[in-house]
Amino acid sequence: MSPRGGIGLDAIVVGAGPNGLAAAITLARAGRSVRVYEAAEQVGGGTRTMELTLPGFRHDMCSTILPLTLASPFFTSIDLAARGVEIVHPDAPVAHPLDGGRAAVLERSVTMTGESLGGADGRAWRQLFGPLVRDAAKIGPEILRPVPHIPRHPLAMARFGLLALRSAEGIARSRFHDDAARALFAGISAHAMLRFDRPLSASFGLVLATYAHAVGWPMTRGGASAVASALVAELEAAGGEVVTGQRVAALADLPAARAVLLDVTPRQVEAIAGDRLSPRTRRHTERFRYGSGVFKLDWALDGPVPWAAEGPRRAATVHLGGTLDEIAASEADVAAGRHPDRPYVLFVHYTPWDTSRAPEGKATAWAYCHVPAGSDVDMTDRIEAQVERFAPGFRDRILARAAHGPAAVEAHDANYIGGDINGGIQDIRQLIFRPWPSLDPYRIGEGLYMCSSSTPPGGGVHGMCGLLAAQSALRHELR
Repeated sequence: MSPRGGIGLDAIVVGAGPNGLAAAITLARAGRSVRVYEAAEQVGGGTRTMELTLPGFRHDMCSTILPLTLASPFFTSIDLAARGVEIVHPDAPVAHPLDGGRAAVLERSVTMTGESLGGADGRAWRQLFGPLVRDAAKIGPEILRPVPHIPRHPLAMARFGLLALRSAEGIARSRFHDDAARALFAGISAHAMLRFDRPLSASFGLVLATYAHAVGWPMTRGGASAVASALVAELEAAGGEVVTGQRVAALADLPAARAVLLDVTPRQVEAIAGDRLSPRTRRHTERFRYGSGVFKLDWALDGPVPWAAEGPRRAATVHLGGTLDEIAASEADVAAGRHPDRPYVLFVHYTPWDTSRAPEGKATAWAYCHVPAGSDVDMTDRIEAQVERFAPGFRDRILARAAHGPAAVEAHDANYIGGDINGGIQDIRQLIFRPWPSLDPYRIGEGLYMCSSSTPPGGGVHGMCGLLAAQSALRHELR
């Protein structure tokens, strides 16, 4: 595929995470010559799988459960199965254990979830999520794009938007009455990494629970790196190429191209392309706000997780944190720069559904908790105490562990500034105007674009930041 005008490539993408690869695929499909440069030796960014503990134990470094992948208009354009990706669904998407051997479970069926919660809370769950799930095909493409836009389905978006504007605590307390339903919604909402009393914090719980019902919360057999490999195969089939092991410190490091798309955050944009930015854009990059960090653990286990309740044995994703009040307190501590004694823990185990991740009879598990950005506090004991609380005997099954605090998380992927895996805080201002107020949030200068999760719609393995940035480039320099 020959570049136009004899000036080199049509486009260069810096960064081979899901968004960078999605941008490159979109451009290559449009007949443009494109090359991706990746600093690491392995593509994927947050979608990498490694032996972090012991030989034969496969661990996802960051992204591991992929509901947004199945909901994404970009990923539905790829035959993942033909590219070697096997999607695996656990028996139930999400479980939330409580003290006393109890657990709330989100089933694929809204009706079954309501029945398991029972009584008034069961009816409230059906009333809340029934309409959202029925509208999921309409809502999905709308929320996976910049917030300020004219919706194609205004009634469906109005129903969602009026709920999404509320706080997670407000929805949980007004809709539900018992600990189980409130905790279930709280655990899902805590993916926002925001205080529960903040506007729009409910949106994450609404979106992720809706996707859990509509498409499930699946994993990929063998590890999330299969998704990155599939994207590279798709790009190469379209005529694009990837160069690994080559870090780009400045635009001068790159060959000539009509457009450059950066799968990096605003701080890195300033470092790489500062001399190409207008004074206004430089002010915005300097004011961009990053969110809380994560402290992550991976375990090699001598057998399955010994859950006290039945529910977590049926779900790969298990939210550990107890009641709504406990989780709200944990997230408030982190937002205030404190380290909670009983942190909210997002926990994933695989072996009941994917035996390829560990040697026969063994198991792997993955977890993180939220911590203040840049924290150097070791949260291992606090995380494992939360697991032990709901799975007595868990510590006895640990063969090895790998711990990654915010600095190590950022060292793995430079986009995770201070351990922030979402590419910037997603509060009401920086979710609606992401990364800053602009009619085209992807175009940051002539021939220069940002396509990372710091752009709309934000974090997650959905590729939409890359798709939308590439479409912007195709409207401008590459038309």
